[in-house]
Amino acid sequence: MIGPAASERETDLAPVANLMQVMMKGLRAIQLYLPNNPVYQQAIQNIRNAFAPVWEGFDELPLLVAETDFTVDGKPVLSQPKNESIAWVLYKDGVRVLTFHPHVEEQEIVAFLTVLNKGRNLPADAEDDLLTLLWEQDFQYIRYTFVELGIEDAAPVGTGGERLASAGGPTAQTITREVLEQEVGQPDTGGEPGSGAPAGARPPGVVNMEEFDSTLYFLDDADIEYLKGEIDREYKQDLRGNVLAILFDLLELQTYSTVRAELISIVENFIPYLLAVGDFHSVAYVLRELKIILQRARELLPEHRALMEQMPSRLSQPDALGQLLQSLDEAVVFPSADELGELFRELRGEALETVLAWLPKLTNQRVRELLDTAAQRLAQASPAEVSRALRGANEVVVMAALRLVSQLKLPATVPAVAEVLVHENKVVRVAAVDALAAIGSPGAMQATERAIDDPDREVRLAAVRSVSARGHRNAFARIEAVVAGKTVRNADLTEKTAFFEAYGRLGGHTGVQKLAEMLEAKGGFLKRAADPETRACAAMALGKIGTPEAKDILHRAAQDKEALVRNAVNRALREAK
Repeated sequence: MIGPAASERETDLAPVANLMQVMMKGLRAIQLYLPNNPVYQQAIQNIRNAFAPVWEGFDELPLLVAETDFTVDGKPVLSQPKNESIAWVLYKDGVRVLTFHPHVEEQEIVAFLTVLNKGRNLPADAEDDLLTLLWEQDFQYIRYTFVELGIEDAAPVGTGGERLASAGGPTAQTITREVLEQEVGQPDTGGEPGSGAPAGARPPGVVNMEEFDSTLYFLDDADIEYLKGEIDREYKQDLRGNVLAILFDLLELQTYSTVRAELISIVENFIPYLLAVGDFHSVAYVLRELKIILQRARELLPEHRALMEQMPSRLSQPDALGQLLQSLDEAVVFPSADELGELFRELRGEALETVLAWLPKLTNQRVRELLDTAAQRLAQASPAEVSRALRGANEVVVMAALRLVSQLKLPATVPAVAEVLVHENKVVRVAAVDALAAIGSPGAMQATERAIDDPDREVRLAAVRSVSARGHRNAFARIEAVVAGKTVRNADLTEKTAFFEAYGRLGGHTGVQKLAEMLEAKGGFLKRAADPETRACAAMALGKIGTPEAKDILHRAAQDKEALVRNAVNRALREAK
């Protein structure tokens, strides 16, 4: 019951208005802070304190809920814009009167504000609405009256099925009835006899859809197809691309330093987001546009230019690129090859070492193929980065770099590859010899000569075959020293054959006499006969020379008593024809 008369209460609405303001502040505190936060606790205490002056003038506090206002006796006690209005949150779900009873501040006000905050943030497709949330709380000191939306001429429904106030002032139901009369345009009689309106009568202005033939308003096929096409076009738009294009247009045209600094910051912060969502196409677009703007933007300050130039480099840094490649390798939803290729094309030369380190680790074949293509592009564009990778301590990177050198035949990397010939791992040294052979330049062959004396057989074989195949005559002296020396005696047949054949190819007619002595060596007083393997190798070398003199020597040895020598001579003669 409302205590004072209406005329006396006009001056008493100030406590109510103050209460509503304090409640709005408390609602913001509930939204922003946890219950154990001092700001939250102080806000709740302020609400409880604000109720005390209200109960001095009211037995209960009925608040009429309009679209943007809370009113008491037709006087607004809280008005807010519609987009911020708490009254609108209640009004749009049908609540028309909200009544607080004494002790609400002690028992239920916090729960009520929590529900109100939750209702304000409900998504459009949520299963519950504000009325459901209020009903679940089963408030004892809060009563609310609502109407069923869409049938505003129906009788108002009050919570608890009871009257919300007694005589002595306007009740909550009376206030609700007045509101409905204003909204519908006629008194709410409920269809009772003598009310002046028949039961079930429609208020003026309400349209009955059954009176219309809906088929008159159907769209024809052409209209439907047009609408479908427009909807598809709208949904297929690249909204991120449009936003980025606007940003870059502003960045290019706006000459104010503060505006440009803000735009650069936005773009800089946008790149990690794009990478996180897997939009590699947009990342590549950002990096390309930055290069264009660096060329076309007017009055670009040095510090702004430096920031823009650093953005592509950040993507090529080991940490950032490593995380990107790991996420790609583990991705469930994989980006298209075009998107990845477009992104990898924007990598800088400094990314090469990281790319080479990751290539053997990748399990995703598509990522590995695209990354290998990117590595080849980076190597061709930055041979210096290949040389730096070759001089690194990471054996995996060195092997990958040697493979790139072999594929691309990069002459600029010869000095760095030559340094790898002293690597402790023989497999790496063999790969270095193969890379030099693939390049095949005079400098590469000169570096390969040093590997002829390598302590490992595989490296020596690779080196001697390389200089022999390339016809590098400058290596003849080293090969002759091996052939004429004692070390060749302890070599296996494969290594002996490689050295003797190289000797024959590179020495030509100058080596005929020495080879003839080896082939025909029979032994004698204080003279050791050559072993069959050495004699057979000498025959093969003579076949590589192929001169008439060499053929005559081979014909004389065609009937040698050693089967291994005879077979080698016959084979050499066939090759010499």
